[in-house]
Amino acid sequence: MNKSKVGVLACSGEECLGGTISRLATRKVMENLRLGKVVSLCLPLYVAGGQEERFFAKAFPVIAVEGCDKCCAKKATEKYSGDVSDLVVVSNIIGEDIAASKTVSTRNLSQEHFEMVDKVAEDISKKVDEILMK
Repeated sequence: MNKSKVGVLACSGEECLGGTISRLATRKVMENLRLGKVVSLCLPLYVAGGQEERFFAKAFPVIAVEGCDKCCAKKATEKYSGDVSDLVVVSNIIGEDIAASKTVSTRNLSQEHFEMVDKVAEDISKKVDEILMK
């Protein structure tokens, strides 16, 4: 398995805050914290048959970032490409009740929401570093 980059497959759930946090944290890692080391994979495209997404997940390590404990991204990766290298479950970091709460428009996120994004992004970044150091 090529370990020059790590794929991050984030939750696409729109119905809860955990999904929003997972996507924002993934984007922060990709664009700021681990620039050039992380590639974001699109879960809807992945599930719909996106061969580039699926091939990447077979050839490179992938971290699934889940908004809740349903673990849709992990299950999709296992079904179409193989095991994930690691897993981040947002509800385990910010609390199950908070993650399951009604989604908030990204235009209306509070400082508290951005602090949640930072916590999740830090966890993803640590896992990226661990994978790349192996």
